Amino acid sequence: MTTANKITVVRILMIPVFVTLAIYYGQSIQRGEPIEWQRFAAIVVFLVAAISDGLDGYVARRYNQRSALGVILDPIADKGLLLSGVITLSISNWSDIDPGYGKFPVWFPVLVITRDAVILVGAAVLHLLNGKVRLRPSWTGKVATVMQMCAIAWVMLQLRFIPLPYIVIAAGVFTFISGVIYVLEGILQAQEHAHAKVD
Repeated sequence: MTTANKITVVRILMIPVFVTLAIYYGQSIQRGEPIEWQRFAAIVVFLVAAISDGLDGYVARRYNQRSALGVILDPIADKGLLLSGVITLSISNWSDIDPGYGKFPVWFPVLVITRDAVILVGAAVLHLLNGKVRLRPSWTGKVATVMQMCAIAWVMLQLRFIPLPYIVIAAGVFTFISGVIYVLEGILQAQEHAHAKVD
């Protein structure tokens, strides 16, 4: 259990704290009595968890603390935080003024979860067929992650200089495109393995 892995574990433990605060704040909005400290606390917890993503990576590289456990824990923490933000802000309304700015449309979490599920199942199938999986991060996948984070920030901070639907649609488009690219990459790897077996 290296220092980098301890940071990652703390980040994972922050996820249920964020979800609890976010849901309680949504319920206070529903009652017409917004409890603002819950909103600020949820934002702070989410921000600290997001920033610590870079911190554990830096510590692992700087002090040569890369480990097999870290390879497993880090993506769990990353995806856990992102999915918890998307799902929580889809079931909990954060705006007492304009509900359209307080939560995500239903199709957005469905798209994000479906893409991640397809990648996970595809990777498992490839591992069974090939014995190995090459998961190369695509630029569309990185843009999709950034856009999803922006969408979460737009709801939590109630930003309005760009309408929320534009941000969500942009995040959805890149999420879909990145999913298609990963699927095509998986098919290519499966075909390469099939050709190698024939040869």
